[in-house]
Amino acid sequence: MKLVNQNAEVFVPNNSELEEALGRTTHLAIGAHHDDLEIMAIDGILQCFQQPDKWFSGVVVTNGSGSPRTGLYADYTDEQMMDIRIVEQKKAALLGDYAAQIFLSYPSSAVKDGDNRETIADLVQILQATKPQVVYTHNLADKHLTHIGVVVKVIQAIRELPPGDRPQKLYGCEVWRGLDWIMDDEKVVFDCSGQTNLQAALLGVFDSQLSGGKRYDLATMGRRLANATFYASHDTDKATGLAYAMDLSTLIKDDNLEITDFVQDFIHRFAQDVERMIVSVI
Repeated sequence: MKLVNQNAEVFVPNNSELEEALGRTTHLAIGAHHDDLEIMAIDGILQCFQQPDKWFSGVVVTNGSGSPRTGLYADYTDEQMMDIRIVEQKKAALLGDYAAQIFLSYPSSAVKDGDNRETIADLVQILQATKPQVVYTHNLADKHLTHIGVVVKVIQAIRELPPGDRPQKLYGCEVWRGLDWIMDDEKVVFDCSGQTNLQAALLGVFDSQLSGGKRYDLATMGRRLANATFYASHDTDKATGLAYAMDLSTLIKDDNLEITDFVQDFIHRFAQDVERMIVSVI
């Protein structure tokens, strides 16, 4: 694997050979920022945790230099924040028993640049080295522009692979916008009721964010509980934690399908359902 960005780094928690670690990956998550993986790809982490035949690997695309900071971290420079966020992500990789954790270390501007091909080239290299069955990334209705840049580049990178080398599934997950609005028969539902101690620990290692004024740990666990409680209005709860995703797999099977048309169809079906329910009681 030859990555374009010379600042990129690969961390293998159990010190096994890099090729071996990447090659055993079955579930791969590609997120924009440090801690996005633990928020959005908990399904893959839990499925692979301590499983001999399933391994989770993560990719963080940006360098974290623009992180907000207060309190203990208020006077940290961008370089110091970049360093501490890498350390925190490595702690999560150790806790979660990841096969590998990759840091591409691109500035957010590169991710949001539609003409930037370097990020796509690196993602192609990673996908070829890992050959995952499942890929988790951001959803196409996320409200963070860097997240949208990442998911679009992930789709573009997968489309550069031969059809036989592509993942079986591509999921767009929740971070900066929940997905409860997707029609129930279309949303992907991940039951994350178990191992809440591990989930909390994974979120808790990102002290530079939590102490810096953003309680992502509480918000993420709260969203999972809220998803479980509000999933079905006429049934008792079957789970204590649910995470939702948008199934993007069609976009990596049909290269001619426009990304904007694909997500607009989800929104259109939601709008139709809202109208149908209102009309039915007028």
